[in-house]
Amino acid sequence: MKNTKKEKSFKSGFVTLIGRPNVGKSTLMNQLIGQKIAITSSKPKTTRNRIQTVYTSEEGQIIFLDTPGIHKAKNKLGEYMVTVAERTLNEVDVILWLVEPTTFIGAGEKHIAEKLRQTDTPVILVINKIDTVEKAELLKIIDAYKDEADFKEIVPVSARKGENTDELLKVMFAYLEEGPMFYDPDTITDQPERQIVAEMIREKALRNLDDEIPHGVAVAIDEMHERKSGTIIDIRATIVCEKNSHKGIIIGKQGAMLKKIGSQARHDMENLLDCQVNLKLWVKVKKDWRESDFLIKNFGYRKDEEF
Repeated sequence: MKNTKKEKSFKSGFVTLIGRPNVGKSTLMNQLIGQKIAITSSKPKTTRNRIQTVYTSEEGQIIFLDTPGIHKAKNKLGEYMVTVAERTLNEVDVILWLVEPTTFIGAGEKHIAEKLRQTDTPVILVINKIDTVEKAELLKIIDAYKDEADFKEIVPVSARKGENTDELLKVMFAYLEEGPMFYDPDTITDQPERQIVAEMIREKALRNLDDEIPHGVAVAIDEMHERKSGTIIDIRATIVCEKNSHKGIIIGKQGAMLKKIGSQARHDMENLLDCQVNLKLWVKVKKDWRESDFLIKNFGYRKDEEF
């Protein structure tokens, strides 16, 4: 007898997360895929590269692009970050615009809204951090934003607590078409382990250092290899800063700050790599590296990245 039951279609596509710095893009992406890949901190402009991660379910596969926050660039690194964020808008299937839960729409949001009005890509407005406001305020916030762009949907979430993120996934799939599985079902990112490890070190620097230092910090992985036993990975890395005074602060009194950064980063690395990590950190000064095209590229930041 012929089976008349229709097989469920498999959907796939690319979804970018945009928004001003520090609205929770990386936190939301980590929550959606169920594992920490993108670094997070309370400081703005945490993400520098376009991080690509993968969510796979029976319904389909979503490839997320967590972009740097869109902001007014102050140096060549800043220009790179904004270029990476803005060029994805017409390269993806769905755009998630994350905003703070407030009725005040500032110049930064107005700038993003203007960019979104120029694209034909479906836009979903995501109001994040709803755990910080009363439910009654949400309607006012939605009303304030609803005419800023042609939103297909407006979805309130708490990325930190995972509230309403399942609904957000359903909404995204509604705007994706049938397509292939781009990645193996077990894949969660296309980022090289060396890059993820470098970002973990930079995250700990962001979280532990004074405000004026972290954005002048980059991390280079000098060596990363697994011992023959297969139970230990040796990693040698260099934290690069722009001033000699910053170097002293990063190292700290009797090396205390550098040890703290290393200890915290090693913990995350061992969870990621599922083995013991022997991490050695050094600090070097490269003055004004954020203005150097060569050094920006040398530290792994590329304007011309493709999917």
